[in-house]
Amino acid sequence: MIVDVVTIFPGMFDSPFAESIMRRALEKKKFSLQVHNLRDYCHDRHRVVDDSPYGGGAGMVMRPEPVCRALKDLRDSQYSGEVIVPSPVGEPFTQSLAQELSELEQLVIFCPHYEGVDERVNRLVDREVSLGDYILTGGELPAMVMIDAIIRLRPGVLGSADSLLEESFSPLLEYPHYTRPAEFDGERVPEVLLSGHHARISAWRRQQALRRTFERRPDLLREAELSEDEIRQLQKWQQEK
Repeated sequence: MIVDVVTIFPGMFDSPFAESIMRRALEKKKFSLQVHNLRDYCHDRHRVVDDSPYGGGAGMVMRPEPVCRALKDLRDSQYSGEVIVPSPVGEPFTQSLAQELSELEQLVIFCPHYEGVDERVNRLVDREVSLGDYILTGGELPAMVMIDAIIRLRPGVLGSADSLLEESFSPLLEYPHYTRPAEFDGERVPEVLLSGHHARISAWRRQQALRRTFERRPDLLREAELSEDEIRQLQKWQQEK
C-alpha cells in the first residue's frame, strides 16, 4: 500500500513512524509512506498556502491552488486509491472504515490547517473523515491515527493474525485481559482463566465482552450477532439498572 501525506508540517511525521509496529511495517515494505510539503506546490516566491476568507471572519483559509496541484500530482491513476481529508464535518472514522481503506492500493491524505480549506478543493476529495466531535489544530494528528489503524490491518503487519480476530469494535468491546502474577494487591485473576478449560474460558470472555459493551458502548450492540441467551441476558441487565 502506498500512503502519501500532504502537510505544511512534514517533520511531525518523523517520530510516530520511527518506532514499534509501524517502523517494522515500513522496514518490511508492508507499506510505503511519503510525506510531502504543501509549500513545494506553491508557485509564488514566498510559498504562501493561506489567505483571508471572503466574507470576513477570524483566521485564514488554505488556498485551493497548491492543494489541488498536490492532489492531482500524487493520485496515481494506475492504483486503486482514495483522497482523504481529516475534517470535523466528515463521516466518523470507525473500525469498519479502517478495514475498507486498508484494502486500497493507495491512500492520499491531505492535512488541513488554520480555519479550513477552500471549498473548491473538495472536487478532488473522496472522503472527509472525522475522529470525533472535537477540534484539533490541524489534520496531522488525525492522519497519523488513521494511518496506524489502517496499516495494522494489512496482511503481515501484526505478529499474529489472530490478534485481529477478537479486537474491540468487531463488533463487541474486548474482554478483560490478565497476566502474571495470579494475585496482585489482593486481587486474583478469575479462576476460569487458570482452569485450562478452553470452552469455559471462551464462554467467560464472550460474557465479559457482552457486559462491557452493554455498560460502556450499548450502541455497538445493534451490529452484534447475539444468541437468544445473550439477548435474554441483556434484557436482565437492563432490568437491573
